[in-house]
Amino acid sequence: MSEPVIQQTQSTLPVAELKGVGPRTAEHLARLNIVTVQDLLFHLPLRYQDRTRVLPIGSLRPGDEGVIEGIIELTEIKFARRRMLLSRISDGTGAIYLRFFHFSNSQKANLQRGKRIRCFGEVRRGGVGLEIAHPEYQLLNDDATVPVSETLTPVYPVTEGLHQRGLLGLMHQALEFLRTDKLTLDELVPAEVFNKSDVPTLKESILFIHQPPPDTDIEKLINGSHIMYQRLIFEELLAHYLSLRRLRTQMHRHKAPVLNSDELSRLYVQKLPFSLTSAQSKVAEQIKKDVQQGIPMQRLIQGDVGSGKTVVAVIAALMAVEQGYQAAIMAPTEILAEQHFRNIEHWLQALNINVAWLSGKLKAAVRRNTMAEIVSGKAQVIVGTHALFQDDVEFNNLAMVIIDEQHRFGVHQRLALREKGKMKDQFPHQLIMTATPIPRTLSMAAYADLDCSVIDELPPGRKPVETVVIPESRRNDVVQRVHQACIEHKQVYWVCTLIEESEVLQCQAAEETASVLQEALPDVHIGLVHGRMKSEQKEKAMQAFKQGEIDLLVATTVIEVGVDVPNASLMIIENAERLGLSQLHQLRGRVGRGDQASACVLMYRGNLSDNARIRLGVMRDTNDGFEIARKDLELRGPGEVLGTRQTGLLQLKVADLQRDQALLPRVAEVADVLLNKQASSVKAIIARWKGEAVRYGQV
Repeated sequence: MSEPVIQQTQSTLPVAELKGVGPRTAEHLARLNIVTVQDLLFHLPLRYQDRTRVLPIGSLRPGDEGVIEGIIELTEIKFARRRMLLSRISDGTGAIYLRFFHFSNSQKANLQRGKRIRCFGEVRRGGVGLEIAHPEYQLLNDDATVPVSETLTPVYPVTEGLHQRGLLGLMHQALEFLRTDKLTLDELVPAEVFNKSDVPTLKESILFIHQPPPDTDIEKLINGSHIMYQRLIFEELLAHYLSLRRLRTQMHRHKAPVLNSDELSRLYVQKLPFSLTSAQSKVAEQIKKDVQQGIPMQRLIQGDVGSGKTVVAVIAALMAVEQGYQAAIMAPTEILAEQHFRNIEHWLQALNINVAWLSGKLKAAVRRNTMAEIVSGKAQVIVGTHALFQDDVEFNNLAMVIIDEQHRFGVHQRLALREKGKMKDQFPHQLIMTATPIPRTLSMAAYADLDCSVIDELPPGRKPVETVVIPESRRNDVVQRVHQACIEHKQVYWVCTLIEESEVLQCQAAEETASVLQEALPDVHIGLVHGRMKSEQKEKAMQAFKQGEIDLLVATTVIEVGVDVPNASLMIIENAERLGLSQLHQLRGRVGRGDQASACVLMYRGNLSDNARIRLGVMRDTNDGFEIARKDLELRGPGEVLGTRQTGLLQLKVADLQRDQALLPRVAEVADVLLNKQASSVKAIIARWKGEAVRYGQV
């Protein structure tokens, strides 16, 4: 009697249904976000191995990977830097050594001279010729014909306690379920979407990708251009886009305070010592329109370094304050948050608005007083770091949340701050700012839950910063250039960077550099700022620099964003080859903020890698933040540039936002159709591809 067909989707079929999956294995699989059989089938290969043919040993070259077969000629234990087992095998076309560092006496005994052996591994050049270290192997009977694999062998992402062999066994079971229809995969995307008659079904694609035929073009599989992968790539991008659109839709079901008065913001703009650019004015109008709708504003402002995003953010904050609400402005670092606080406090003094400062480093008594002002409503604008969304912080009536450099926080944290501001059935408006501009198509995928604005104009008078790239060997020339600038009453930044992540080592390097420079330039007033200084010390040094009491400020990358000293016209960045394009551009943005010609010296050490040479070349050739962001995207990929990898948002399995961005406009069109006409499919598509990664989107 045949087995009954299990008519369940994989989302209802737990992996425990597979043989060999007990509680411990289920726990290991869960670490890979595999809870159901569907999750397992969508756990896709990283790469493939060709075990479908036996290669002649004489044809092997270093770097080759494959199956070989031969007769053992010699097995012996060798002693060099460590004890090892060596076996030499030959097939008549050539010989190769098998090297084992971890072995047993029984293993040595089994690898006897004259035995036939089949191995798989990567060939490398060894001390006595070609070798394979710790190959997979099996001993064969002389007269036995042992078949090779019929398909390419996938290599999967694994975790501690779960290895390739075990995962392959489970995958074979799941694929057999799918092949024999014991388990089904629903076609959730309408066939007409693909506009091709030869597009494979989802079932065909999954079976093919896990077990490709021997003649498959592996390169096409790896780079995603194979039609079987294209079928999955489109659906994964669609799931990603739908998850963000659903988040947006859910937010639009909520209410938010209606902010329809802008008298305070107009007064503020009138009192500024400069006029808004047309781009700033345009974005300010978009914000005003948003906050009058009675639903939570979700707007992203992209703008290059120095484009004036903070000024626009204050306009948004004042629209909340004017109607008796609070506004919170959150920045990722102490020094940037302090800079915002000082500027905003200065700007709003004339309007009698109480601006509060909240950071994790405040003394207990000061923190208590600030918290009391926030909960009572006396604090109208609150500026701070991530301390703003800690559990013990309570707002009185928060209507506007402004987040600077949002990619440093991630989705979870900005949603946590939004939850803080929930008032009965109302949520606060959110304005998110970033100085990391990204192309429009990519923005569609990364920020589909947000309305996007771009400040694509710098204030008049801003001059491009001349950038030069020089080796460390010319350090003395650089020191003389710094000295000349100081004599001419210009101010200079000297930025110290280290490859080590240790903040302690970075700060020690800054202290040592300051000491060496002071010895070389005794007539120059030198200050120091680094991450391990107390907040008051940093602020004191920054204020002294701003007021011209310090000529040369030695700092770590804590001064990356937000610091505004118009008289600073020269920046030296040590070990510039160790920084990414975005960070270099942010640092360079600290000079050129006044009306004098400014320069940035990128000093590198040793021989440059190809990637570092490209990065420094881009910095030398352009000041355009959008062009720099485009190159950064090419070099590092979207997950790094957008800073959202840690949220699970961009942990794509087969799609690549940079490579596949041409598909995004069509993805957006299909998403609109599904949301309007096939809403039941939306949740299933998201669950199939995102699983637990979208829990943050539940509002």
